[in-house]
Amino acid sequence: MTQRSAASLPPPDERRRLREAGSLTQDQVADRMGVTRETVRAWENGRTTPRGQRREAYAQLLGSLMEETAAQKWAGEPEVRERQQPPPERPLSPAQAFDALYAFCAPALVRQTYLLTGRRELARESVEQAFQLAWQRWPEVARDRDPAGWVRATAYDFALSPWHRFRPRYRHPEPPPADASDRALLDVLLKLPPPQRRTLVLYDGVGLDLPETAAESEASTPATARRLLHARATVADRLPPLSDPAELHRRLAELASAERLRAAKPVTVRDGSEGRARFWTRAAIAFTVALIGTTALTLRTAPTHYEPPVPPGATVRGVPPRVAPGPLSGAELALRAKLRSQMQSGPERLAPQQQ
Repeated sequence: MTQRSAASLPPPDERRRLREAGSLTQDQVADRMGVTRETVRAWENGRTTPRGQRREAYAQLLGSLMEETAAQKWAGEPEVRERQQPPPERPLSPAQAFDALYAFCAPALVRQTYLLTGRRELARESVEQAFQLAWQRWPEVARDRDPAGWVRATAYDFALSPWHRFRPRYRHPEPPPADASDRALLDVLLKLPPPQRRTLVLYDGVGLDLPETAAESEASTPATARRLLHARATVADRLPPLSDPAELHRRLAELASAERLRAAKPVTVRDGSEGRARFWTRAAIAFTVALIGTTALTLRTAPTHYEPPVPPGATVRGVPPRVAPGPLSGAELALRAKLRSQMQSGPERLAPQQQ
């Protein structure tokens, strides 16, 4: 390989794709290049470019990854290798594409959501809700530039919703991790404000860069940087060994991997999404029918003409005239005489006497 070809680098997106295709992490590439993980992240984002010998070494590493990827792609049947033509690929069905995305994202996403909430059941429920919504909007999600980011943002929003505190199943805390260091780290994370906790998990846990973290948390880049600095300072104040970002990244990965968190099967998630869609469709139809029936009943019973109010002093027709009092009957006269003849209860009435 000549020096010119060694010094040429593929685009930033291609660098990241080659690293992921070679099953390498940013930490592993950083160890090979003798740099930090932040530097490798900057190379893959296009913010900086290596120079000199590191540029040549980085280009050689990417070239070897490209050759390995090509070898794996062309390895197959002998006649396919002789023709040197890729086999025709059948397009995936929507269900197959969804299952592939779920298998790739769901296990790690459940562990990440656990770092946000500290609740195992809520983490699984948040991921299932996010993927159910993704299946309902699959044409939109499938065309998104980052489907994994779309699902991750939806799961984080559901997990950090303040309404979970009113649910009976989440009123009591879950058992903490068994390891003392894991309990201390999780306690610090849960005491951070939700925006800072989300920024810390995205940047130091998932490994996103600052602009991607800002876009996913719907905040400006300066605001995201301030949240990250405050979160790191709080963690370093409570746990001084984690003041190093590399050590914090390692401990977050260990804490997320320590819990046995399993996601549901993709078929179960798709069936649940379809059942939820059917339920809300039937509820909307029932509400529409009830609204139509109420409207029809109102139209049926409502007056069809206007009746002006009766002005004061006007004669009202249809009301029987008031009956004037007449002479008493014999029974009424006898009753009145009887009542007058009897002494009333109470003390006797005093009558004045003449002197």
